[in-house]
Amino acid sequence: MMQSPETLFDENYSKKRNRKKRIRAVLQFILLLTIVVAIVVSYLTQKSYVPYTEQAPLENGFIAVSYFGVQKTEGSQQLISEKNLRAHLQALKNQGYETITTDDIYEFYHSGKQLPEKALYLMFEDGRRDTAIFSSPIIEELNYHATMFTYPEKFDRGDTKFLLPDDLKDLVDNNYWEVGTNGYRLFYINVFDRYNNYLGEMDPLMFNTVSPYLGRKYNHYLMDYIRDKDFVPKESYSRMKNRISYDYEKLDSVYKSDLGYVPKVSVLMHANTSGFGNNAQVSAVNEYWLKKLFEMNFNREGYCLNVQNSSIYDLTRMQPQAWWPVNHLLMRIKYDTKKEMVFNTGEQERFNRWNLEKGAAEFKDEQVFLTSLPKNQGIIRLKNSSRYRNLQIDTELTGNKAGTQSIYLRADRNLSSYIAVEASGAYFFINEINGGQKTELAKISIDEVYGKQPISVDEDKHNAELTALEAFSRYAPSTGTGQVYVNRLKEKTKEEPKTVAEGAQVYVPTIRNNEKGDYKLRIELDNDILRLFCEDKKIAEVEVKNNGRGDVCLSSAWTGVGWEQRNLDDDVYDAVYKDLVIKELGSDVELFSAKYSGWEKIKYNINEYVNIIIDWFVHHL
Repeated sequence: MMQSPETLFDENYSKKRNRKKRIRAVLQFILLLTIVVAIVVSYLTQKSYVPYTEQAPLENGFIAVSYFGVQKTEGSQQLISEKNLRAHLQALKNQGYETITTDDIYEFYHSGKQLPEKALYLMFEDGRRDTAIFSSPIIEELNYHATMFTYPEKFDRGDTKFLLPDDLKDLVDNNYWEVGTNGYRLFYINVFDRYNNYLGEMDPLMFNTVSPYLGRKYNHYLMDYIRDKDFVPKESYSRMKNRISYDYEKLDSVYKSDLGYVPKVSVLMHANTSGFGNNAQVSAVNEYWLKKLFEMNFNREGYCLNVQNSSIYDLTRMQPQAWWPVNHLLMRIKYDTKKEMVFNTGEQERFNRWNLEKGAAEFKDEQVFLTSLPKNQGIIRLKNSSRYRNLQIDTELTGNKAGTQSIYLRADRNLSSYIAVEASGAYFFINEINGGQKTELAKISIDEVYGKQPISVDEDKHNAELTALEAFSRYAPSTGTGQVYVNRLKEKTKEEPKTVAEGAQVYVPTIRNNEKGDYKLRIELDNDILRLFCEDKKIAEVEVKNNGRGDVCLSSAWTGVGWEQRNLDDDVYDAVYKDLVIKELGSDVELFSAKYSGWEKIKYNINEYVNIIIDWFVHHL
């Protein structure tokens, strides 16, 4: 956009603009210099992947762990941060896991090749460029091997956000990587919103736009017949077969042309069907091509263990989420494999201030991560906290909403009597347990605390329809089609759905597994009065009967209420207590603090700012 003449010739503005340019140029130079140095060092100290040597009984099998992608910093719901990935993979290394290749798996199933006692097949999906940038140094340091899964459609489009053929060749040349495929493309069919409005076929951009308003009624391009609004097939068997076959033929052609070969391993999207699709005829077509083109296929997700009697075309993988702390990953693997795990504790001095009673706890980065047992709890108890009757507790609860994060006060040894302040789903609770009997003292709507006004079902449905029309307008295949949707959008905008104030039904959103909470709380326990503050505002004051002494405990609890669009059940939950400070009420006596101070705080802040700057350059240059 052209600046106005007044702005263009404003001397002060020009100086300011030039100063910003100089600063940006310096930062770019520093970043580029860092990259050049890293490349030079890499070539001077070039290493090569060393395969495993230890062998174990065949019945051990192997685990498959697959990440969506990697970025420098935290914040994405799908892309794990470089720091968290490093923690995950280092923890697996510490547990004794060694990586295996696609050829190792093939020989395991076809000739009974022995794998390491703890064998790991490491996968990265979607073929993102930033995944390779931030994961490669970690993989090389740990002497790990990984498979980068790609969509060859991205080659045709020349989408530089993704690894292109020359990039993949370079990646494979360093011996730590090989290539797999997610299929030719990512595309969705038979999409309905949660109000059963028919949306039809969608590419990823359109799908992501409307995703907040979807249920589970949608499918991947290869999984079913294309259907109409009544779910009746719009295509014949022959046309379905030709459509699906075209994608496999195109995949075969592009890989051979651009890479010189077709990858040996594939991932069929979407997973966890009874065969290779949601329809027997569709499944048969997929099965033909999968066995024709590939040596193996990952057909399932959720569980990580593959054993010798598994089908090599029906393998399963676990997909760690970006928010998982290390112990969540280890907890899931422990219960999938039935093998013992040594969980991370983090900063030992802080960990030693507590007794671990259930689950796993890690203290790092001014946070306490408390991981539950599957379908159960995680509990830690602060040592010597029963000396203090009246307490002030400050913290931010940043775990996901789909679970319960609790602070227990005046807790007895067997947790039959205590006072509990909890964030669970859409509410804060204050409960008192005496002799195992629970009394609810307060239930406070979190939305009301934060001033979020309820909307009606009619309004939510209207918003869903507006969002769909916006998506179809923005991503229309032609100007004419786009104009049709624009006109529909204009008409839809004029509608005025009935509000809650007008008597319409309140819309109660379903809590998703990845829906993050962030609540700044203060608890004041003063004799028989408990006061609860949120964002420095008092939201509750209640009288308690438990007026004696007891311990402070933290709890995380899986509740089973979280919803996942992909129809997966993750039964492990992480409570996250950020900047936790526990002290005696009205005094300076501090029982515990997770907050850094002095030089420790300065180092932490510098590291965070540097990571943010690097991530910005990766995404914007």
